[in-house]
Amino acid sequence: MMCPPSEVPPHLLAPPEYSQQERTVLLQLAHDAIDSALMGKSTSTEPPTPHLAEPRGAFTTLHIEGKLRGCVGYVVPLYPLYRTIAETAVAAALQDDRFPPVIRAEAPLVQIEISILSPIKPIVPEEIVIGKHGLVVSRGSYRGLLLPQVPLEWGWDRETFISQTCRKAGLPPDAWEMGATLEAFTAEIFSESRSK
Repeated sequence: MMCPPSEVPPHLLAPPEYSQQERTVLLQLAHDAIDSALMGKSTSTEPPTPHLAEPRGAFTTLHIEGKLRGCVGYVVPLYPLYRTIAETAVAAALQDDRFPPVIRAEAPLVQIEISILSPIKPIVPEEIVIGKHGLVVSRGSYRGLLLPQVPLEWGWDRETFISQTCRKAGLPPDAWEMGATLEAFTAEIFSESRSK
């Protein structure tokens, strides 16, 4: 999953849904889940708060020394948020096949970024705002997603963003003009460097 970090312009962000304390809890939960998995232990399944027990889609992105080391997430809200973060953190550390698994010696170096997704809704191309919307393109069994921070990191315009999301789905870059479905979401994005 291509999901490099990037600062989203403040004027494009909705007011945060998650408090600083909740963000800190989720970031620590991600670290604890990775540490437990590396030691062969299971993590706690108790919800930290009722708000963090609400079902939400989310992605967890890992960096080591500023380099992407894993990114895994769920687009649709399959599980309570706290469980989604724990599971995607472990999957990003150990199961993202683009990277070698994180080892115990690297665990203290891991920096975490969390993207909590809004519900996904249909969108037309001219409504897409770079830096605000993430995209899902689908046609038949093909489906691809790019997070809102990706076009900012790469300097893409709207059409390039849509075309690259088509490519991510395994479709031709112009599939969005040939009947592929476009859907969008927003994301509340925070990381350790921005949460302290």
